[in-house]
Amino acid sequence: MAWGLQDGTRVYFVLPRSPFGSFAERSVTARRTCLPLPDELDDATAAGTANPAMSSWVALKVRARLAAGETVLILGVTGGAGQLAIQIAKRLGARRVIAVGREPQEARLKELGADALVSLNQDRAELVSALREWAHLGVDVVLDYLWGQPAEILLEAIAKRGLQHAASRIRYVHIGSVAGDPISLPGATLRSSKLELLGSGFGSASVQEMLQSIAGFFQESAREPFQAAIVTAPLEDVEAVWKPGGTGRSRGVSAFN
Repeated sequence: MAWGLQDGTRVYFVLPRSPFGSFAERSVTARRTCLPLPDELDDATAAGTANPAMSSWVALKVRARLAAGETVLILGVTGGAGQLAIQIAKRLGARRVIAVGREPQEARLKELGADALVSLNQDRAELVSALREWAHLGVDVVLDYLWGQPAEILLEAIAKRGLQHAASRIRYVHIGSVAGDPISLPGATLRSSKLELLGSGFGSASVQEMLQSIAGFFQESAREPFQAAIVTAPLEDVEAVWKPGGTGRSRGVSAFN
């Protein structure tokens, strides 16, 4: 949440201790959890993008250790976090980004930097075939916001790629479980591929790594803005904005008072 300190310094802070939180006119937090905001970055953009952007920034930089020129497949690109992930992957050096989602809007996602799109709206056999084709061409990192059945299908596509691809490893980073939890993972999937399963979140990354990632995103956002749909709303209307079907479900939401 973007805030101002008593001396007027604009900051973003994380992890306020209970009973304090960020959806309030004032709050209490430790100085070590505050990050100064660049002058070029407005409050609404910082508040609405930091959390969804952190998910892919930490996953790529800290967990997968993305190298320039690698290919990233993003499972779950319909929401704001997934669309920021496309842009962040390209900014961090990905050569190719494959966007996979329920209703991928081709023009929009390619504008954000996606090089290829795969729709989840097809039968299982067709989807496995489409994803396996990309796995054969080479995928280095997977960012998974969905888990559940889509993850099972993608893992099925990754498995049994053939000995000619045995030298290629895939760092599969689990970020969210929007499509369900848990999943079924046959042992053969791990035996037949150089698959590395990783998680990204508090616990797999330290608080310091999280803060460094947010700071890195802020600096990059100040240098060249990312595209994100930000919805601003009075603090008293936040509950209505977040209700199912509300405008905040796939966008960044910034509350003010």
